[in-house]
Amino acid sequence: MIEYIKGELDDITPAMAVVEAAGVGYALNISLNTYSAIQGKKAVKLYVHEAIVTGGRDDSYTLFGFATKQERELYRMLITVSGVGANTARMMLSSMSPSELCNAIANGDTKMIKGVKGIGLKTAQRVIVDLKDKIMNSGIVDELHVSAGGGASAMVNSSVKEEAVSALVMLGFSPAPSAKVVVDIMTKDPSLPVEQVVKEALKQMK
Repeated sequence: MIEYIKGELDDITPAMAVVEAAGVGYALNISLNTYSAIQGKKAVKLYVHEAIVTGGRDDSYTLFGFATKQERELYRMLITVSGVGANTARMMLSSMSPSELCNAIANGDTKMIKGVKGIGLKTAQRVIVDLKDKIMNSGIVDELHVSAGGGASAMVNSSVKEEAVSALVMLGFSPAPSAKVVVDIMTKDPSLPVEQVVKEALKQMK
């Protein structure tokens, strides 16, 4: 099993990179995210996913390359979903950054996922249902949050956040400070239910 390939970038297109390592040229299918990350570099390290496609006249052995472990992990999650094949998963990672895709899944944003070419409403819903818990429970959310540098609010369940903030406002607290405390609490523990978030927030609000 190939974990990664490290070598000289011999050729690159938005869909494929050829990396020469120890005298062997490896052709790897890549996403636009990886293309952007390695374009212009001489030496690269790509994390590999190996795929053997059976059927038809010949079996196809294909390598997919990713600039980060997080993108590869997300790709591997995507291809476990019924209706999402190797190329569809790559298309999803070409249309959105890993952090954007994680946010869309975590927040149940079917509209954003459905915007990817080849993804219909049912497939978008299936991606969210199948992967939401996996993504929230894996370390990938925290890792992508750190590397993306985005706001913590993007990583929390928007419906729980809104309910908790609304409850605090009804109890007499101001909206902005309430939202900040709620996001801090939910970032530390995204699995907390609304009532627990409100209880924790009441302990911290002054």
